[in-house]
Formats: sequence, C-alpha cells, structure tokens
Amino acid sequence: MFTDRTPRAFLDSGVIARLAAVPLVSRRPMVGGVSGRHASPHRGSSVEFAEYRKYVPGDDLRRLDWRVYGRTDRHYVKEYEADTNLRCCLVVDSSGSMGYGSTGETRLDYARRLAGTLGFLACRQGDAVGISCVGDRVVRHLPPRRNPAHLRLVLDALEQLRPQGPTRLPEVLHELAETVRQRALIVIVSDLFADPEQLAGSFGHLRFRKHDVAVFHLLDPRELAFDFRRPTRFLDMEGGGPLFADPLEIADRYAAALAAYLGAVQRIMLEQGVDYHRTTLDESSERVLARFLVSRAAGKGLR
Repeated sequence: MFTDRTPRAFLDSGVIARLAAVPLVSRRPMVGGVSGRHASPHRGSSVEFAEYRKYVPGDDLRRLDWRVYGRTDRHYVKEYEADTNLRCCLVVDSSGSMGYGSTGETRLDYARRLAGTLGFLACRQGDAVGISCVGDRVVRHLPPRRNPAHLRLVLDALEQLRPQGPTRLPEVLHELAETVRQRALIVIVSDLFADPEQLAGSFGHLRFRKHDVAVFHLLDPRELAFDFRRPTRFLDMEGGGPLFADPLEIADRYAAALAAYLGAVQRIMLEQGVDYHRTTLDESSERVLARFLVSRAAGKGLR
C-alpha cells in the first residue's frame, strides 16, 4: 500500500526498513482527524488513564468510577488520554547555498534523503505528510495529506528541487506559521544561513502556534575546518559578489565568527524549545535519523 514504485535515488529501502522499528512521535499533543499513536490535547478513549473529573449531567454513566463513589460518596468520571494522527510538514531549504558540498554530495542531496525518509516513515504509520520548498519565498507547497498517492507528490517535489537564489528563511517561516493552521510537526532541513536573532522570532512564532518544531542544521565539514591553505576565490552561492582572500590571514577571524554564530543558534534553539540537530554532511544520514527518532521515542511521556 505504501510502496512507491518510482525509483528514488535519495531513498534506501534498507534504511527505511531498519528505521521503521522506531516510531516517529510528536513531543507535543496533536489535533488530528483519526485515531493514531500521538497524544491529543482532548480526552477520549484509550488504555492510558489521565485523571478524574467530577460528574456533570449528560456524562456517560459507564465512565463513572463506582469504587471512588463507594469511598467518597461522590460521583467521578474517569478520563483517558486520546490518541490521534500527526501532521508532518517538511520544510526544505532550496536556496543557492544548499548546492554546496565537499563530500561528494550537496547539502540539498543530503536534505532530500532526510526529508524523503521521514516522509515515507510518517506515511507508513498512517500520518499526514506535506512539504514546503523554500528559498526567498515558498517555492512549492503541498499541504499534509494521509494517503500514498500524496506521498508520491511529496517525493516528486523533493526530486525536482534545485538550489537557487537567496534565502529569506525567517520571513518564510513566519508565513508558514500562519499558513499551517492546525498543530503539526514542522521539520526544517536547512543550512540556516540567516541572522540567528531573526530565526528566534520565526521559531517563537511557530511555537506560539503550538507546532512541534525540529531542525536539521546542515553544515559541510570543510566549513567547520576551514582547511584552505592558499589564496582562494570564494563565491557567494546566493547571488553576492566573489571574495578573494588568503585563508591564513582570515582563519582566526573566521573561526571566531563561526563559533559566535553556532553558539547563538544553539542558545536560540534551547530558548525556543526546538528539537535541534546539528548535522555534518560526512555523517551517515541513517545514524542522524535514528538518533532523532530514538530521542523522540524516549521522551514520549514528557508532554
């Protein structure tokens, strides 16, 4: 039922089979249309007891706890946790800088593997999946739906995506916070080339809308090491002019600026309660996704 017959270079059936053993769960209660495996803010029918509530006329008498009545001479109703389905919104950065990569694949190639695998896993467990491809605007948007035919459209959008143009990620995230009206798991895959303080405002907006926000921050290992040894012409892949510099002269300033930027991003993610995963392109995407899924499954009870 969930098999996509179109060959996808960024999907590995073996990886999907291994990761399927760990469910994709939300850290926050979701509002869905059908029964599922995720917590809901509403009460309903399940095996997990939530709390007692005083009986009011009109309540189902079958939910009365007669043992409590026998001890207290008062009527109380048992409430249970309701389980519902999840809306998973994949947000993939398609700006020009996502076309860089020194490991044999670009950031966008890596993003395709992360987003495509997560989308497949979510659909496989009965959740709704959608995608927003973003750059200086929302390039393409498919709202979440829970059927295999829609998943094929999501995977097609990932396959057709090309890195180009500047990024306006904070502004686009503000727009998505208003567009995605119901609670959802928002998975952002980006190099986060933006002012950290502006990102803080957009993440705060998403959390205000009660979305569960996860971020995969893609970094190339050469950006971190900055191991250039001879005068180099650096190109701005988002439309700016080239810069000719001697790496040995600017290495210290670059390292300080990078450390300040990464520190600011880390602080903002902690303050905004974002599920943040700093990822380098030389790391196995399967290992990254396994860590992501396991950490969420382990914290499922912490709502």
